[in-house]
Amino acid sequence: TENFTQSADQKTDDDWVRLTSTDGFSFMVKRNVATASGTLKSMLSAESDFSEALSNTCPINERASVVEKVCEYMAFKTYYDSAGPNVEIPVNEFIERIPPEVALELYVSLTRFRRACLLIRRICCFRIADY
Repeated sequence: TENFTQSADQKTDDDWVRLTSTDGFSFMVKRNVATASGTLKSMLSAESDFSEALSNTCPINERASVVEKVCEYMAFKTYYDSAGPNVEIPVNEFIERIPPEVALELYVSLTRFRRACLLIRRICCFRIADY
C-alpha cells in the first residue's frame, strides 16, 4: 500500500487523508474537508501524537455506505461554509442523496463527529420520516 506519512511541517489543507470503514473500504478526502469534523481535526493534528496524524489515515467505526455520506456531508459543508449570506444553499439536493435506510446511521455517526450541525440532523430526520 501507498504510504501517506509526511512530516508535520509538510502537511497542508490540499493534502489527502484516508478515511476507512469497518468493512474495509477507503475514502480519500482533502485534509480541509476531513477537518470540518472537530474529531477528525484533533486526530489529524500535527501537534498530536495520534497514529492517525502520522499515517494520515482515520478509521471510522461505520460501514462504507455511512462513511461515504459523512464524506459527502463534510465536502458539502466545507464548500458552503464560505458562502455569503445571499447565496442559496441547495439543501434539497443534498437531502435527495441520502437513502432513508442510511439516514439514522448517518445521524448517529455525525453526532459523534462533534460539528454535526442542526441542518444535517433535520435532513436525517426528514429522510427517516420518509422511510
